[in-house]
Amino acid sequence: MTAREGAVVVLAAAGFFFTLSGVVGILRMPDLYTRIQCSSKTITMGALPALAAVVVGEGPVSPYGSRALFVAFLLLVVNPLSSHTLARAAYKTGVPMWKGAVIDQVGQPAGDQGRSHENGDG
Repeated sequence: MTAREGAVVVLAAAGFFFTLSGVVGILRMPDLYTRIQCSSKTITMGALPALAAVVVGEGPVSPYGSRALFVAFLLLVVNPLSSHTLARAAYKTGVPMWKGAVIDQVGQPAGDQGRSHENGDG
């Protein structure tokens, strides 16, 4: 096995590990907002190493390598934007947070930002 093949295997394994951990997180998290975090981690940290494995294996100037770089760039730009937009839309439409959430900074009046719901404040 060459060093290039070894790097491809390591990158693909890293992508698989993060994808698997993200899927477990999506299944285990209690509400939509924490699941959004897990899904964005799955896409970012799962797909990017796999795309990097394609770039290393095929070369950055090959048709597959250049497409993988383009898709990786799009993922880095679109994934945080889309997850933020999804969470914001869910919050604005009234999707409830997990009952164990400690603080809702957006829903509190100005000046109450540091208070916790657990203490009965706010």
